[in-house]
Amino acid sequence: MSPRPKALFAMREEHLALLFPAPLLRRLDTLADIDVTLVAERFDDPRLDLADTEILITGWGCPPVDEAVLAAAPRLRAVLHAAGSVKGLVTPACWERGLLVSSAAAANAVPVAEYTVGTILLAGKGVFALSERYRRERGFTLAKIEPLVGNNGRRVGIVGASQIGRRVIELLAPYDLDMCLYDPYTRVPGVRRASLEELLRSSDIVSLHAPAIPETRHMLDRTRLALMPDGAVLINTARGSLVDTDALVAELKSGRLSAILDVTEPEPLPPGSPLFDLPNAFLTPHIAGSHGNEVARMGTLVLDELERLTAGQPLAHRVTDDDLDRVA
Repeated sequence: MSPRPKALFAMREEHLALLFPAPLLRRLDTLADIDVTLVAERFDDPRLDLADTEILITGWGCPPVDEAVLAAAPRLRAVLHAAGSVKGLVTPACWERGLLVSSAAAANAVPVAEYTVGTILLAGKGVFALSERYRRERGFTLAKIEPLVGNNGRRVGIVGASQIGRRVIELLAPYDLDMCLYDPYTRVPGVRRASLEELLRSSDIVSLHAPAIPETRHMLDRTRLALMPDGAVLINTARGSLVDTDALVAELKSGRLSAILDVTEPEPLPPGSPLFDLPNAFLTPHIAGSHGNEVARMGTLVLDELERLTAGQPLAHRVTDDDLDRVA
Protein backbone atom coordinates (compact mmCIF):
# COMPACT_ATOMS: atom_id res chain seq x y z
CA MET A 1 0.00 0.00 0.00
CA SER A 2 1.48 3.34 -1.08
CA PRO A 3 1.85 6.17 1.50
CA ARG A 4 -1.08 8.06 -0.06
CA PRO A 5 -3.14 5.37 -1.73
CA LYS A 6 -5.62 6.22 -4.44
CA ALA A 7 -9.11 6.26 -2.91
CA LEU A 8 -12.67 6.81 -4.11
CA PHE A 9 -15.93 7.75 -2.41
CA ALA A 10 -18.82 5.35 -3.17
CA MET A 11 -22.05 6.42 -1.46
CA ARG A 12 -24.99 8.78 -1.85
CA GLU A 13 -23.59 12.19 -2.65
CA GLU A 14 -25.79 14.00 -0.12
CA HIS A 15 -24.20 12.02 2.74
CA LEU A 16 -20.60 13.04 2.01
CA ALA A 17 -20.71 16.41 3.80
CA LEU A 18 -22.30 14.82 6.89
CA LEU A 19 -19.80 11.99 7.08
CA PHE A 20 -16.77 14.11 6.25
CA PRO A 21 -17.13 17.77 7.23
CA ALA A 22 -14.28 20.12 6.29
CA PRO A 23 -11.88 19.23 9.15
CA LEU A 24 -12.17 15.53 8.31
CA LEU A 25 -11.65 16.18 4.60
CA ARG A 26 -8.44 18.05 5.43
CA ARG A 27 -7.26 15.08 7.45
CA LEU A 28 -8.29 12.71 4.66
CA ASP A 29 -6.17 14.68 2.19
CA THR A 30 -3.09 13.85 4.25
CA LEU A 31 -3.91 10.14 4.19
CA ALA A 32 -5.13 9.42 0.66
CA ASP A 33 -5.11 10.69 -2.89
CA ILE A 34 -8.83 11.30 -3.37
CA ASP A 35 -11.00 13.64 -5.43
CA VAL A 36 -13.45 15.01 -2.85
CA THR A 37 -15.67 16.38 -5.65
CA LEU A 38 -16.29 12.93 -7.12
CA VAL A 39 -18.74 10.59 -5.42
CA ALA A 40 -19.73 7.32 -7.09
CA GLU A 41 -23.38 6.38 -6.69
CA ARG A 42 -22.94 3.71 -9.34
CA PHE A 43 -19.78 2.08 -10.60
CA ASP A 44 -20.62 2.43 -14.31
CA ASP A 45 -20.42 6.22 -14.01
CA PRO A 46 -18.29 7.29 -17.01
CA ARG A 47 -16.41 9.81 -14.84
CA LEU A 48 -14.81 7.02 -12.84
CA ASP A 49 -11.42 5.49 -13.42
CA LEU A 50 -11.24 2.46 -11.14
CA ALA A 51 -8.01 1.14 -12.57
CA ASP A 52 -5.78 2.83 -9.96
CA THR A 53 -8.22 2.78 -7.03
CA GLU A 54 -6.78 1.01 -3.99
CA ILE A 55 -9.40 1.90 -1.38
CA LEU A 56 -13.14 2.41 -1.57
CA ILE A 57 -14.62 4.63 1.12
CA THR A 58 -18.24 3.56 1.08
CA GLY A 59 -21.46 4.61 2.79
CA TRP A 60 -25.23 4.38 2.55
CA GLY A 61 -26.29 3.76 -1.04
CA CYS A 62 -23.06 2.18 -2.23
CA PRO A 63 -23.84 -0.35 -4.98
CA PRO A 64 -22.56 -3.92 -4.67
CA VAL A 65 -18.85 -4.45 -5.24
CA ASP A 66 -19.27 -7.37 -7.62
CA GLU A 67 -17.04 -9.25 -10.08
CA ALA A 68 -17.41 -6.57 -12.74
CA VAL A 69 -16.32 -3.83 -10.35
CA LEU A 70 -13.37 -5.87 -9.15
CA ALA A 71 -12.32 -6.60 -12.73
CA ALA A 72 -12.27 -2.85 -13.39
CA ALA A 73 -10.35 -2.20 -10.17
CA PRO A 74 -7.40 -4.62 -10.19
CA ARG A 75 -5.52 -2.67 -7.49
CA LEU A 76 -8.43 -2.50 -5.04
CA ARG A 77 -7.34 -3.83 -1.65
CA ALA A 78 -9.74 -2.43 0.94
CA VAL A 79 -13.32 -1.31 1.50
CA LEU A 80 -13.79 1.07 4.44
CA HIS A 81 -17.52 1.39 5.10
CA ALA A 82 -18.68 4.61 6.79
CA ALA A 83 -21.93 2.99 7.93
CA GLY A 84 -23.06 -0.19 9.68
CA SER A 85 -23.85 -3.39 7.81
CA VAL A 86 -21.72 -4.30 4.79
CA LYS A 87 -24.09 -7.05 3.64
CA GLY A 88 -25.58 -4.94 0.87
CA LEU A 89 -22.28 -4.08 -0.82
CA VAL A 90 -19.75 -6.85 -0.13
CA THR A 91 -20.16 -9.84 -2.46
CA PRO A 92 -18.49 -13.28 -2.44
CA ALA A 93 -16.10 -11.97 -5.07
CA CYS A 94 -14.70 -9.51 -2.50
CA TRP A 95 -13.74 -12.31 -0.13
CA GLU A 96 -12.26 -14.30 -3.02
CA ARG A 97 -10.11 -11.28 -3.88
CA GLY A 98 -9.03 -11.11 -0.22
CA LEU A 99 -10.18 -7.54 0.27
CA LEU A 100 -9.84 -6.00 3.69
CA VAL A 101 -13.27 -4.81 4.81
CA SER A 102 -14.00 -2.48 7.72
CA SER A 103 -17.29 -1.18 9.10
CA ALA A 104 -18.20 1.86 11.19
CA ALA A 105 -20.84 -0.15 13.05
CA ALA A 106 -19.09 0.58 16.35
CA ALA A 107 -19.52 4.32 15.81
CA ASN A 108 -23.15 3.88 14.79
CA ALA A 109 -23.71 1.81 17.93
CA VAL A 110 -23.16 4.85 20.14
CA PRO A 111 -26.37 6.81 19.33
CA VAL A 112 -28.45 3.62 19.16
CA ALA A 113 -27.30 2.68 22.64
CA GLU A 114 -27.96 6.21 23.90
CA TYR A 115 -31.49 6.13 22.47
CA THR A 116 -32.06 2.72 24.03
CA VAL A 117 -30.82 3.73 27.47
CA GLY A 118 -32.99 6.84 27.37
CA THR A 119 -36.11 4.88 26.50
CA ILE A 120 -35.35 2.17 29.09
CA LEU A 121 -35.11 4.74 31.86
CA LEU A 122 -38.21 6.61 30.70
CA ALA A 123 -40.16 3.36 30.35
CA GLY A 124 -39.11 2.26 33.83
CA LYS A 125 -40.36 5.58 35.18
CA GLY A 126 -43.69 5.01 33.44
CA VAL A 127 -43.23 8.16 31.38
CA PHE A 128 -44.82 6.94 28.14
CA ALA A 129 -47.98 5.55 29.77
CA LEU A 130 -48.39 8.49 32.17
CA SER A 131 -47.81 11.00 29.37
CA GLU A 132 -50.53 9.33 27.31
CA ARG A 133 -52.89 9.37 30.28
CA TYR A 134 -52.12 13.05 30.90
CA ARG A 135 -52.80 13.87 27.25
CA ARG A 136 -56.07 11.93 27.34
CA GLU A 137 -57.45 13.18 30.66
CA ARG A 138 -56.03 16.74 30.44
CA GLY A 139 -56.47 17.42 34.17
CA PHE A 140 -54.78 14.28 35.47
CA THR A 141 -52.20 14.49 38.25
CA LEU A 142 -50.75 11.78 40.47
CA ALA A 143 -52.90 11.86 43.59
CA LYS A 144 -50.86 9.06 45.13
CA ILE A 145 -47.52 7.38 44.57
CA GLU A 146 -47.66 4.82 41.78
CA PRO A 147 -46.22 1.60 43.24
CA LEU A 148 -45.31 0.09 39.86
CA VAL A 149 -43.28 3.08 38.62
CA GLY A 150 -39.54 3.53 39.08
CA ASN A 151 -36.11 2.21 38.13
CA ASN A 152 -34.91 0.98 41.53
CA GLY A 153 -34.29 -2.72 40.96
CA ARG A 154 -36.14 -2.80 37.65
CA ARG A 155 -35.36 -6.00 35.71
CA VAL A 156 -34.06 -5.25 32.21
CA GLY A 157 -33.51 -8.08 29.74
CA ILE A 158 -31.01 -7.51 26.94
CA VAL A 159 -31.44 -9.79 23.91
CA GLY A 160 -28.15 -9.92 22.01
CA ALA A 161 -24.64 -8.97 23.13
CA SER A 162 -23.97 -7.12 19.89
CA GLN A 163 -21.85 -3.97 19.84
CA ILE A 164 -25.01 -2.04 20.66
CA GLY A 165 -26.18 -4.54 23.28
CA ARG A 166 -22.83 -4.43 25.07
CA ARG A 167 -22.78 -0.63 24.92
CA VAL A 168 -26.29 -0.51 26.44
CA ILE A 169 -25.14 -2.78 29.27
CA GLU A 170 -22.11 -0.54 29.86
CA LEU A 171 -24.20 2.65 29.95
CA LEU A 172 -26.79 1.11 32.29
CA ALA A 173 -24.17 -0.15 34.75
CA PRO A 174 -24.30 2.93 37.07
CA TYR A 175 -28.07 2.59 37.57
CA ASP A 176 -29.81 0.45 40.19
CA LEU A 177 -31.14 -1.99 37.62
CA ASP A 178 -31.15 -5.77 37.58
CA MET A 179 -29.88 -6.81 34.15
CA CYS A 180 -29.86 -10.19 32.48
CA LEU A 181 -28.68 -11.20 29.01
CA TYR A 182 -29.69 -13.70 26.36
CA ASP A 183 -27.02 -14.45 23.79
CA PRO A 184 -26.18 -17.99 22.73
CA TYR A 185 -22.59 -17.11 21.81
CA THR A 186 -21.34 -14.30 24.04
CA ARG A 187 -20.90 -13.69 27.75
CA VAL A 188 -20.63 -10.25 29.34
CA PRO A 189 -18.76 -10.20 32.66
CA GLY A 190 -20.96 -9.23 35.57
CA VAL A 191 -24.25 -9.77 33.73
CA ARG A 192 -26.29 -12.87 34.42
CA ARG A 193 -27.06 -15.02 31.39
CA ALA A 194 -30.54 -16.41 30.89
CA SER A 195 -32.40 -18.40 28.29
CA LEU A 196 -34.64 -16.33 26.05
CA GLU A 197 -37.72 -17.81 27.70
CA GLU A 198 -36.46 -17.07 31.21
CA LEU A 199 -35.52 -13.53 30.24
CA LEU A 200 -38.95 -12.86 28.77
CA ARG A 201 -40.77 -14.29 31.78
CA SER A 202 -38.80 -12.29 34.34
CA SER A 203 -38.06 -8.91 32.71
CA ASP A 204 -40.00 -5.69 33.16
CA ILE A 205 -38.32 -4.24 30.08
CA VAL A 206 -36.95 -6.26 27.14
CA SER A 207 -34.56 -4.56 24.69
CA LEU A 208 -33.68 -6.24 21.38
CA HIS A 209 -30.14 -6.08 19.97
CA ALA A 210 -29.87 -9.29 17.93
CA PRO A 211 -28.96 -9.39 14.22
CA ALA A 212 -31.46 -10.02 11.44
CA ILE A 213 -30.50 -13.53 10.32
CA PRO A 214 -32.73 -16.51 9.45
CA GLU A 215 -32.44 -17.89 12.98
CA THR A 216 -33.76 -14.67 14.56
CA ARG A 217 -36.71 -14.02 12.25
CA HIS A 218 -39.81 -13.61 14.44
CA MET A 219 -37.86 -14.77 17.47
CA LEU A 220 -40.51 -12.92 19.43
CA ASP A 221 -43.59 -14.66 18.11
CA ARG A 222 -47.02 -15.11 19.68
CA THR A 223 -45.81 -17.81 22.07
CA ARG A 224 -42.80 -15.90 23.33
CA LEU A 225 -44.58 -12.57 23.62
CA ALA A 226 -47.15 -14.34 25.78
CA LEU A 227 -44.36 -15.16 28.25
CA MET A 228 -43.79 -11.48 29.06
CA PRO A 229 -45.44 -10.38 32.31
CA ASP A 230 -48.38 -7.98 32.36
CA GLY A 231 -47.17 -4.40 32.14
CA ALA A 232 -43.85 -5.29 30.51
CA VAL A 233 -42.32 -3.07 27.82
CA LEU A 234 -40.67 -4.26 24.59
CA ILE A 235 -38.04 -2.00 22.98
CA ASN A 236 -36.83 -2.72 19.45
CA THR A 237 -33.98 -0.69 17.97
CA ALA A 238 -32.50 -3.67 16.10
CA ARG A 239 -34.50 -4.98 13.14
CA GLY A 240 -38.25 -5.21 12.63
CA SER A 241 -38.03 -8.82 11.50
CA LEU A 242 -37.15 -9.95 15.04
CA VAL A 243 -40.79 -9.46 16.07
CA ASP A 244 -43.97 -10.96 14.64
CA THR A 245 -45.87 -7.71 14.08
CA ASP A 246 -49.34 -9.27 14.06
CA ALA A 247 -48.63 -11.06 17.34
CA LEU A 248 -47.32 -7.85 18.90
CA VAL A 249 -50.36 -5.87 17.75
CA ALA A 250 -52.62 -8.47 19.38
CA GLU A 251 -50.77 -8.14 22.68
CA LEU A 252 -50.84 -4.35 22.52
CA LYS A 253 -54.55 -4.30 21.74
CA SER A 254 -55.15 -6.41 24.84
CA GLY A 255 -53.40 -3.71 26.89
CA ARG A 256 -51.12 -6.28 28.48
CA LEU A 257 -47.83 -4.98 27.04
CA SER A 258 -46.36 -1.74 25.77
CA ALA A 259 -43.81 -1.26 23.00
CA ILE A 260 -41.21 1.30 21.94
CA LEU A 261 -40.41 0.65 18.29
CA ASP A 262 -37.77 2.43 16.24
CA VAL A 263 -37.86 -0.37 13.65
CA THR A 264 -40.80 -2.37 12.34
CA GLU A 265 -41.80 -5.00 9.84
CA PRO A 266 -42.68 -3.74 7.29
CA GLU A 267 -40.71 -0.52 7.32
CA PRO A 268 -42.11 2.00 6.93
CA LEU A 269 -45.44 0.87 8.30
CA PRO A 270 -48.46 1.22 6.02
CA PRO A 271 -50.60 4.28 6.89
CA GLY A 272 -53.39 2.03 8.12
CA SER A 273 -51.25 0.13 10.62
CA PRO A 274 -52.96 -0.13 14.03
CA LEU A 275 -49.61 0.60 15.65
CA PHE A 276 -50.08 4.29 14.84
CA ASP A 277 -53.26 4.47 16.90
CA LEU A 278 -52.47 2.24 19.87
CA PRO A 279 -51.79 4.37 22.97
CA ASN A 280 -49.30 1.83 24.32
CA ALA A 281 -47.15 1.86 21.16
CA PHE A 282 -44.47 4.59 20.97
CA LEU A 283 -43.09 4.80 17.42
CA THR A 284 -40.08 6.60 15.97
CA PRO A 285 -39.07 6.44 12.27
CA HIS A 286 -35.75 4.54 12.49
CA ILE A 287 -33.92 7.47 14.11
CA ALA A 288 -31.95 5.66 16.82
CA GLY A 289 -28.90 5.35 14.59
CA SER A 290 -26.61 8.17 13.50
CA HIS A 291 -28.31 11.39 12.46
CA GLY A 292 -27.22 15.02 12.20
CA ASN A 293 -23.87 15.68 13.82
CA GLU A 294 -23.63 12.04 14.96
CA VAL A 295 -22.92 10.94 11.38
CA ALA A 296 -19.42 12.46 11.43
CA ARG A 297 -18.45 9.98 14.16
CA MET A 298 -18.53 7.28 11.48
CA GLY A 299 -16.36 9.37 9.17
CA THR A 300 -13.83 9.76 11.97
CA LEU A 301 -13.74 6.00 12.51
CA VAL A 302 -13.10 5.42 8.80
CA LEU A 303 -10.20 7.89 8.81
CA ASP A 304 -8.74 6.15 11.86
CA GLU A 305 -8.96 2.88 9.93
CA LEU A 306 -7.37 4.47 6.86
CA GLU A 307 -4.51 5.74 9.01
CA ARG A 308 -3.93 2.22 10.38
CA LEU A 309 -4.08 0.78 6.88
CA THR A 310 -1.51 3.16 5.43
CA ALA A 311 0.75 2.56 8.45
CA GLY A 312 0.63 -1.20 7.88
CA GLN A 313 -1.32 -1.81 11.11
CA PRO A 314 -4.31 -4.16 11.53
CA LEU A 315 -7.76 -2.70 11.11
CA ALA A 316 -9.54 -2.19 14.44
CA HIS A 317 -13.01 -2.77 12.98
CA ARG A 318 -12.39 -5.43 10.38
CA VAL A 319 -15.31 -7.52 9.10
CA THR A 320 -14.72 -11.02 7.74
CA ASP A 321 -16.84 -13.40 5.72
CA ASP A 322 -17.49 -15.48 8.83
CA ASP A 323 -18.85 -12.43 10.68
CA LEU A 324 -21.71 -11.96 8.23
CA ASP A 325 -23.59 -14.98 9.57
CA ARG A 326 -24.02 -13.37 12.99
CA VAL A 327 -24.09 -9.60 12.50
CA ALA A 328 -26.80 -7.27 11.28
